[in-house]
Amino acid sequence: MKKLSSLVAAVSLALIGQANADQVTASDKAIKLAKDTILIDTHIDVPYRIHNKWADVTKATSDGDFDYPRAVQGGLNAPFMSIYIPANLEFEGKGKSYQLANQLIDSMEAIVQRAPSKFAIADSTADIKEQFKQGKMSIAMGMENGSPIEGDIKNLKHFYERGVRYITLAHSQSNHISDSSYDIRRKWKGLSPFGKELVKEMNNIGMLVDVSHISDDAFYQVMEISKVPVIASHSSLRKYTPGFERNMNDDMLLALKKNGGVIQINFGSSFVTAKAGSWYDQLKSAKAEKKKDGTKLSKDFDAAYRAKNPFPFASLEQVLDHIDHVVELIGIDYVGIGSDYDGVGDSLPTGLKDVSSYPNLVQGLMDRGYSDKDIKKILSGNMLRVWQQAEAYARAH
Repeated sequence: MKKLSSLVAAVSLALIGQANADQVTASDKAIKLAKDTILIDTHIDVPYRIHNKWADVTKATSDGDFDYPRAVQGGLNAPFMSIYIPANLEFEGKGKSYQLANQLIDSMEAIVQRAPSKFAIADSTADIKEQFKQGKMSIAMGMENGSPIEGDIKNLKHFYERGVRYITLAHSQSNHISDSSYDIRRKWKGLSPFGKELVKEMNNIGMLVDVSHISDDAFYQVMEISKVPVIASHSSLRKYTPGFERNMNDDMLLALKKNGGVIQINFGSSFVTAKAGSWYDQLKSAKAEKKKDGTKLSKDFDAAYRAKNPFPFASLEQVLDHIDHVVELIGIDYVGIGSDYDGVGDSLPTGLKDVSSYPNLVQGLMDRGYSDKDIKKILSGNMLRVWQQAEAYARAH
């Protein structure tokens, strides 16, 4: 009995220790550093979130990962809002992608029009810096899935003129531009002929190439073609998620360094730990088994499954491990933040649950010995460098 009591006490202490580890408290210095620095997050999925279920993110909202008050609290002042287009045949090549992309851009312009004292559209690095001085939150835009280009270079120029500054070439299925890392059908064995021409033209006009989501073959083809540093707007490392092609391996990081680009670390737990990815695989298998038996899945199947099989959330420390590995392998100048807030559902790590949480990340970096100068590079300096290089190349061409 005594032995059992001791075991219970030990387990309780371990759980308390874990809980304390999860309760991150940012110091005044970390909060100040986050707020006094331009803080760029290259991937936040507000446009599609409010397209599905409208919310006024200029004020506090009861759900989602982003709204203005929480962003101010976290020091976020330059989010790239994702113009996300679903990867399916209903959209690809039928005009619907183009239409939806324009509607989502309209919604970002509407936010600025509703709250011009809080927000401003940012088309350039100069805009980001000027709006930061004015105390306004810059809304930059990146397109997730190149489907709206619809095989016409004129559409690339159209979306550039509308404020889009990067394009994720594909999403979860291969499209007319590139193969996807998620798609077992490798139609193009990398980039399509049009995709190769598109990358060149993106360089020429100052549109950043985003290599998140694309297949490894497509990534290396982009590396060969692009004359400008690229971004991985919301990717993490395969070192911690073996077999997950959506993340980047060490050879790709080395190629990225040679290119001069930057990897923006994704916070979603399945991008950060193999355990979370396995949990999703098991959920998928459980659904497949039910369907095999002829059982109709209930609407609350996922919630019931999660209640019986708790989701293995990643931790802030594990996110920091990804940053550490990039820095150790290729240096401090090639890593930043691409959280995927509002894009990964209830899978965000402990300590990084929404846009108010960036000071926790800053505190974690401080605790690991990063200097203020290096932390500023991670928060925005590296991304600004890459973007400025793209702008300079376009001016020269």
